[in-house]
Amino acid sequence: MNAMRGNAGERERLRIRTGAFTGPTSGLAQGNVQANLVILPKTLAYDFLRFARANPKPCPILAVSETGSPAFPTLGADLDIRTDLPRYRVWRDGELVSEPTEIRDVWRDDLVSFAIGCSFSFEDALIEDGIEVRHIARGCNVPMYRTNIPCVPAGVFSGPLVVSMRPLKPADAIRAVQITTRFPSVHGAPVHLGFPESIGIANIAKPDYGDAVPIAADEVPVFWACGVTPQAVIAQIKPEFCITHAPGSMLITDLRNTSLAAL
Repeated sequence: MNAMRGNAGERERLRIRTGAFTGPTSGLAQGNVQANLVILPKTLAYDFLRFARANPKPCPILAVSETGSPAFPTLGADLDIRTDLPRYRVWRDGELVSEPTEIRDVWRDDLVSFAIGCSFSFEDALIEDGIEVRHIARGCNVPMYRTNIPCVPAGVFSGPLVVSMRPLKPADAIRAVQITTRFPSVHGAPVHLGFPESIGIANIAKPDYGDAVPIAADEVPVFWACGVTPQAVIAQIKPEFCITHAPGSMLITDLRNTSLAAL
């Protein structure tokens, strides 16, 4: 990974590490893979790995850390899990207790970190094909929603699927399915198109996470499985302690999106 030092991913991580950037990471370091983050005590790590393997659409695993290590060597040479995300979420007994910009003061030697693929990584391919990504165009966070679709349980982990949404014209939606199918490591093809009420979304204008974006009369909402799903699961199963990324505030890696393309 030394050949990657100084690339766009490292530069953005250093900017985040120093507190110079604290917003959503969509659109940053274009072409670089971004990742969701779940950090759990070792006693829960195996069950979560089983859960992720059983639910590869919302939880495609990119890397797993060594116990107590703040590094992901395969994702970046100069990468510190404790400082390199714009914002984190700290959970105790299933309750969100803080959203710090670094987690060194709550770090523990028994923690295992999981980097999970993020849909921000396939957005570059959509934009390159001329498809507007609404939240990037408006400079806000992607809208995300809890659904009535249950994940496959594993060990102590169970809960609802969370989806991200991008409004698209029907022809663009068809093309988006074709494009994102090539990226299974970052959620792949959509899980649902149109009719949000049929997956338990009562009000598309009020996302559970992120920001609402307008949907034109000639557009349909297109939904992808989302790496915020573990946070909905955490709120349900209430582990004594864990840490996640704040929705939209991702880990920017040194990997290139093209390295994840399946076709």
